[in-house]
Order: sequence, then C-alpha cells, then structure tokens
Amino acid sequence: MLVKKVSAEIDLSPVSAFELPLFQALRRLQQAGEVHAKRVSRFGGLTPMHLLILQVLAGETRLTASDLSGRVSLTAATLSGMLDRLEERGLLQRQRDDQDRRKQWLLLSEAGLALVQQAPSLLPPEFVERFAGLDEWERHSLTAALLRAAQLCGEME
Repeated sequence: MLVKKVSAEIDLSPVSAFELPLFQALRRLQQAGEVHAKRVSRFGGLTPMHLLILQVLAGETRLTASDLSGRVSLTAATLSGMLDRLEERGLLQRQRDDQDRRKQWLLLSEAGLALVQQAPSLLPPEFVERFAGLDEWERHSLTAALLRAAQLCGEME
C-alpha cells in the first residue's frame, strides 16, 4: 500500500512561531484554574468569581456595579446575576446614594467580610508557594507579562 505524504505550508512568521506554545501555556493555566475553582467551590459554595467580587469590595469602602464590573472583568449582565446571589446570601448590601437616588452603592456586609477573611486564595496554593519562591524581579516580570497578555485579549473584543 502506497501512502502519499501530504505537506502543508506552515506560516513561519515571527508571531506564528509563538502561537502553539502560547496556546499551550494558556490552556495549562486554564486547566489549573478550573481544578482550583472546584476546590474553592467547596468553601461555602462560592466560585472564584464570587470570591473575587467580595475581595474587591473588601478593599474598597463602596463601589458602584459599573466600577466593579470593570475591576473584575465581567459584563454588567453577568455581574448583576452574581450580585443578586451574593446579596441573597447576605454577603453584600446595596445602598442608594443620598444625593443621587439613581446611583446604587455596593457594600460588603459583615458576613461577607468574615467570609473573605476565611476564604482560600484565589490562586492554587501550589502556585502561590512556587511564585513566592521566585526572585522579586521575576514575580514582577511574570505579573507584567500576564497583565499585558490580558490587555491584548481585551483589545480584541
């Protein structure tokens, strides 16, 4: 039996040389995030996004949903549903602005603050440990690179 060899032209431009390793790295990060999300959900049934929302609110006196949406990279519609669930659980409160009744502030409740103080890290513990073991310049470099990559993804939308 004769097997015909098919060769495809491969784009060897400078950018395409990075496509496969970048995708593989992003996939590994995604998989690690999914595994950790399952671990986090065992803590009070919260998702990492719920915890992120609560942690951002814990670091602020108060925020509007619009400000929070940008801080946690969620659309207003997606964030709204999450805020409803967190409010139902008594973890955050909504408060009308005294001067502008159209404006609504989001505040972390005492129960929400207590939960944030007990919550696991948003990152897998193994990663946190290994990351902490890096030199400071390398931690800054990796963080800057990931933030820039995320910014590039955001510019595509």
